[in-house]
Amino acid sequence: MKKILGIGAALLMSTAVFAGGMKKDIVDTASAAGNFNTLVAAVQAADLVETLKGEGPFTVFAPTDEAFAALPEGTVENLLKPENKDQLIAVLTYHVVPGKVMSA
Repeated sequence: MKKILGIGAALLMSTAVFAGGMKKDIVDTASAAGNFNTLVAAVQAADLVETLKGEGPFTVFAPTDEAFAALPEGTVENLLKPENKDQLIAVLTYHVVPGKVMSA
């Protein structure tokens, strides 16, 4: 359970993220944050960039680079292979919920 919570450590990102008065989408926000590089690479490999830049609303429970690094060796590399795209999409979309969810 402890391991699951560690891997599941996430930042809530909503489709309507406002920074400096400018509306930013989830992908731009994750890229700018600096600690979601693996997530952004996975979203790109899964061809989900346009979906996450879309209307929504939806919320992404975004795993950090640290969470991805905690996975067994080779897991991320295998998921990013083109032949595993369907599995990657399933993993990524598991972290997306419809609607705007605010953190407490």
